Amino acid sequence: MATLTLPASLEHLQQVNMFIGEHIPERFASLIPQVELAAEELLVNVFSYAYPEGGTGSAEVCCREVMLDGTPYFCFMVKDWGGRFDPFEEAPEPDVTLDVEERPVGGLGVFLIKSMVAHYAHSYVDNSNIIELYFALPE
Repeated sequence: MATLTLPASLEHLQQVNMFIGEHIPERFASLIPQVELAAEELLVNVFSYAYPEGGTGSAEVCCREVMLDGTPYFCFMVKDWGGRFDPFEEAPEPDVTLDVEERPVGGLGVFLIKSMVAHYAHSYVDNSNIIELYFALPE
């Protein structure tokens, strides 16, 4: 499993994109734009909210191919050591029926991620949040 640990800072997003490009299996290469977008959505939240304002922290990202029920998936994982937070349960559902002018700023990231992945999971283990996103091969 390819792993990268980096400071929790927005300036490191490009490094994550390079890491994804280097470690995604060839047969999943067409998914790179979706994986990068999902990674950015997750990491912006981690970098902005996981650690106390003015505090420092880090994030770990991993790339690996997995088989679930005989089907291959590309798994992108993000781990942080901030407070327990499950974005799939705790982030408010946006009202996508509202016009753009009526919607509050932000709040679409988790909604977008859910629409792009085949499966997602959050766990809290040893004082760390672990989010896994599973991308299916294009049909």
